[in-house]
Amino acid sequence: MATIDDFNDEPADQAVQALRACNAAPRFAAELVAGRPYRDADTLMARAEAVARELPWEDVAVALAAHPRIGDRVEGSSAEAESSRREQSSMGAADEDTRAALLAGNRAYEERFDHVFLIRASGRTPAEMLAELRRRLDNDEETERAEVTEQLAQITALRVKALVS
Repeated sequence: MATIDDFNDEPADQAVQALRACNAAPRFAAELVAGRPYRDADTLMARAEAVARELPWEDVAVALAAHPRIGDRVEGSSAEAESSRREQSSMGAADEDTRAALLAGNRAYEERFDHVFLIRASGRTPAEMLAELRRRLDNDEETERAEVTEQLAQITALRVKALVS
């Protein structure tokens, strides 16, 4: 899909498939497709962000399972893999100390919260992501779930924007 008109006119199953690369939670794609047609890309992005923020934790967990760890080299040619590579492109400039610290931080985070550390990598340096990982390790579970959901909403909006731009 290339434009908002393409998205609005796409058969529902194809639109759902495209949206699953933006956010793997099934409810997310279903709600966005049910809301068509959208006036413009900004309206679609705003709705995507709102739906992602409203997802129950069980759906957020489904979306999390589709995200690679920050710092991992993303393999594959799926739309989600391509998005992750683009979003994490700043990791290419990370020094070995930062990479090692992210690896250790990811392990500690996963032990603590039992899911991957999720952060909007786009527009952030490796050092900024590492600092956020370290800060968030001190969160309680409820606070962290809220932060994860917000990060997912931001990532989702960026991916939806790319889908219709």
